[in-house]
Amino acid sequence: MAPTVEEVTAKAGMVEIEPKTGVALKVVAVKDNNKTDNPVSRTDVKETAKEEKVNGENGTKAEVVPKEEGKAETEPTSKIALKEETEKEEVAVEIEPKTGVSFPVKLDDGKQLNSAGVRKKSILGVGLKIYSFGIYAENEKLKDLLMSKIGKAPTKPTKEMYQVVIDSDVGMMVRLVIVFSGLTMSMVRKNFDEGLGASIKKLTGGKNEELTNKMMGAASDDIKLTAGSVIEITKLPGYILQTKVKDEVVSKVESELLCRAYIYMYLGDDAFDKDAKEKFGLSLLSLF
Repeated sequence: MAPTVEEVTAKAGMVEIEPKTGVALKVVAVKDNNKTDNPVSRTDVKETAKEEKVNGENGTKAEVVPKEEGKAETEPTSKIALKEETEKEEVAVEIEPKTGVSFPVKLDDGKQLNSAGVRKKSILGVGLKIYSFGIYAENEKLKDLLMSKIGKAPTKPTKEMYQVVIDSDVGMMVRLVIVFSGLTMSMVRKNFDEGLGASIKKLTGGKNEELTNKMMGAASDDIKLTAGSVIEITKLPGYILQTKVKDEVVSKVESELLCRAYIYMYLGDDAFDKDAKEKFGLSLLSLF
């Protein structure tokens, strides 16, 4: 039996009829005394679910602040402050006292600064500071080498210790920072030729000009040097001596003798700066 109009309206709500046409205009919801005065739509239920989460451990409700529409999430203020502070942190440096030149205590490749000094040269009877230098090394490898060669730490730096370093294939680097503004590449080349020549003669008893000239021979005189210009001479594994002038590689020579002669200029009997040599020796003692 088909439901009557009364039964339909009772279920759906009260229908408002336009009196002249008899057309139903809208359904007026019938209040149910068993339900709340303000029915909640499905949309409202979803929004409410978004705003509350149930803590599975203790059953309590945790309020969730809705994200503003169109607004990107950002990192907490504390994290941003920490990041900015880390970025502002400067690398520790050591100041060479005679020239005021600063050297980072550690390079990106892990080599550590063991000593800093100054190279002086007498020109027309006047002692001039030509460049400041910092001697870097792979200290962990030096430590293993010294322990195997010498064993127990001596009370003070010894010639044997320095010789172990000079003869070794451990990675080292000497960074030169020009302090004499009138320096030219031809002057630098002459200075190295003389220093290396004397070192080779000390180590072998003879000269080797061909080998000596290989270190700076390819450096163009067009390279302009000013106060603050950097030259880096690196002893790479395999007894390779690499020279960079203002970040430009000008030579890369594989020669054990050349590597030994170069380090000898700074740690040998006639070291350029004896105070710097002594400081390097003390840093070696600290490795034991």
